[in-house]
Amino acid sequence: MRGWRSVSVAMLCIALSGAWPALAAEPVGQAVVIKTQVTGQSGPIEVDTRVHRNERIKTSQSGLGQFVFRDGTKLAVGWGSSVVIDKYVFDDSQSVKKLTIRAAKGTFRWVSGNSNSSAYQILTPAGTIGVRGTAFDFYVGPDGTTAVVLLNGAASFCGPGGCRQLQQRCDCVVAKPNGDMSAARRVDPSILATLGNQRALPFLSGNQRLAGGIGMLGGCNMASAAPERKDRMRPPPAVAPAPQRQDPPQRQAEPQKERPNKPDKPHHDKPDRPDKHDGHGRHDDDGKPGNHGLDHRGHERHHDRDRDHDNDRNRDRGHNFNRGR
Repeated sequence: MRGWRSVSVAMLCIALSGAWPALAAEPVGQAVVIKTQVTGQSGPIEVDTRVHRNERIKTSQSGLGQFVFRDGTKLAVGWGSSVVIDKYVFDDSQSVKKLTIRAAKGTFRWVSGNSNSSAYQILTPAGTIGVRGTAFDFYVGPDGTTAVVLLNGAASFCGPGGCRQLQQRCDCVVAKPNGDMSAARRVDPSILATLGNQRALPFLSGNQRLAGGIGMLGGCNMASAAPERKDRMRPPPAVAPAPQRQDPPQRQAEPQKERPNKPDKPHHDKPDRPDKHDGHGRHDDDGKPGNHGLDHRGHERHHDRDRDHDNDRNRDRGHNFNRGR
């Protein structure tokens, strides 16, 4: 009997040990948008792939993942990021008692779901973001420096240096792990230099675009502060062809060269016709054309008169000669 009991206990332990990972791997949400490379605990994540509690999500340097949790909370994970879904305690099918994520590095956008604000907590190396029915972007640098920009609702940031309240849209706080923390103020492009990374907060600058309603948030006049757009090199090529297409000056120059030639042809033809006509035409004594035939007949008449005069003179000489004889 003891042997059978030992076998039964062993089999029960094996069954429980096999069921424990299944319980730990319970899905808490799924991916709705994936770009380039996003990986989870079991490998690459694709659209509709489920994510689980305690799963670490990573993105490549150009990766982007958008996730929706069971209570409707939305989380966008930008380039070069690493985040763990640390705690997820269900309340019912529409809300949770506790949802905690631990952001190690990267850039993120958070939009709260249907749960109570007190259920949400975001941990960073520099402090904790408190959520109050909120939408915001936050960035965690390699050294743990954290920036939070409020987009909707209200939030707080608490660290070794105290707490800061974000109450107006586009309010921003920058904190370091050593406790240094800025006052809450409106975000502007200079924050990129403060963070030492021109690619920080890409959802605000437009360097990475989000899909769906989560992508409609943002702005805060950060789009003009998109130095990262230089990497795209799209505007310079678009401007370069413009001068090449604008060739009207050259096209207008060609007809201008032809215009002098058009009057030359009639100007050259007019003197040619009279010259040819003059060579075969008729002229009066005053040089007017049209009397050449008359002059020729006059010349013949004059020649006939001379010939008659000579004949008369010859007759006279013959008559005189006969009379002398």
